[in-house]
Amino acid sequence: MKQEIIIAGFGGQGVLSMGKILAYSGLMEDKEVTWMPAYGPEQRGGTANVTVIVSDERISSPILSKYDIAIVLNQPSLDKFEPKLKPGGILIYDGYGIMNPPTRNDITVYRIDAMDKAAEMKNAKVFNMIVLGGLLQVCPLVTPQALEKALYKTLPERHHQLIPLNMEAVDEGRKIIQKQ
Repeated sequence: MKQEIIIAGFGGQGVLSMGKILAYSGLMEDKEVTWMPAYGPEQRGGTANVTVIVSDERISSPILSKYDIAIVLNQPSLDKFEPKLKPGGILIYDGYGIMNPPTRNDITVYRIDAMDKAAEMKNAKVFNMIVLGGLLQVCPLVTPQALEKALYKTLPERHHQLIPLNMEAVDEGRKIIQKQ
């Protein structure tokens, strides 16, 4: 199993954190992983993306031009990365802010209304964990146990009390993702 993933959206949506948590989750299960963020001034409002590879075998290169899975959280990211998905790939998008939904019919498309669910949970910061839960529902790359261990590794200790809320957000994401 090897999955090559791009996660893209606006800076501040937790794109890089989501990739880091996913990569650490793979490490917790002794998988081979790469994590390559791409951002600049984007970190505070422009677009940002991260490439994550999770594999059972050695990874030859972290540089990708085509992806198995694309998670896109805004229209510019959808426009940029939809064409770069391999045929048969998976595209997950948040319905908030997407004016022109995906059009390809050689990929599997899922919509997750994570922004709405985060508002319902009264915590915008769990948005990315809701999306991550949706990903793990359609493509179980790592176990929830590995994900929880990764949260303890990646979050500063002063935020460890938020881990149960983050795991609840992952569960909510698993419930609300829908195939289009």
